[in-house]
Amino acid sequence: MAGRTVRRSDGETLNVLGMPLRFLCDAHETAGAWSLMEEDIPAGHGPPPHRHDWDEAYYVISGALDFQMDGEMVRIEAGDFAYLPRNTIHAFKGASKESARVLIFAAPAHSSGFFKDVNREVRLVPQDLAKVPEIGQRHGIEFMPGPQAT
Repeated sequence: MAGRTVRRSDGETLNVLGMPLRFLCDAHETAGAWSLMEEDIPAGHGPPPHRHDWDEAYYVISGALDFQMDGEMVRIEAGDFAYLPRNTIHAFKGASKESARVLIFAAPAHSSGFFKDVNREVRLVPQDLAKVPEIGQRHGIEFMPGPQAT
């Protein structure tokens, strides 16, 4: 395969639960070895605690995220980097007035299929949110149970 350049207006962009996610280099371009995505994460948006069998790394271009990693809370801001080895329970939420712009590196590139399925199958929020755990299960993502109602 030849090298690739992605211009600012290029790359497949998905709507993942109200968060634009753009593939800069997808699994099919690296024979599944890794992928790189750019995501805009508005304040209060982000996934619930989950884990999966691939490594992820996050670099914040602008804004801030409140990150939970194996139960520890940490804020990462523009210029900060977070590495999560496979099976690390993690979650994050946008934590700045403006949307956080984040580069997300995944190795191997297993998350691409999950994001594409969520984009295709979860059309109405909150009505379709119940589909997300099953989509995650298909792609090796385990969402942690939420607090139990009493």
